[in-house]
Amino acid sequence: MSSILVLNGPNLNMLGVREPAHYGSQTLEQITKNLITKGNEKKLTITAFQSNSEEALITRIHEAHSEKVTFIIINPAAFTHTSVAIRDAILAVNIPFIEVHLSNIYQREEFRHHSYFSDVAIGVISGLGSIGYQLALDAADQWLKNK
Repeated sequence: MSSILVLNGPNLNMLGVREPAHYGSQTLEQITKNLITKGNEKKLTITAFQSNSEEALITRIHEAHSEKVTFIIINPAAFTHTSVAIRDAILAVNIPFIEVHLSNIYQREEFRHHSYFSDVAIGVISGLGSIGYQLALDAADQWLKNK
């Protein structure tokens, strides 16, 4: 059975409250519950982790390596545009991943247009709201089956 780690960066714990025009009205808990249900249907083990701390996210990525996680879905949130350290952690563990963003980062402020992850990701999903996570799960499942 494949295992997928879903990582969420800073402020995503505030989904449903924080700027619903950009991020939608679903909470992170609702998104995670839907992913776990969908993962079970696909015979995938889904583990989710959210932190506002760069250090905690890096540590969780390192743990994923020893846990033999087979795929990562990550919404780095604001760390998308700032964290070489998280990028280096993902490259160090060599676990394939998809980058997800609820909002379309290219329709937002200029500083949000650059990602430290996109060029090393299997794929990027941006601007489709919470459905982006489900699409990432479908894509990860297909990628793992084809590998």
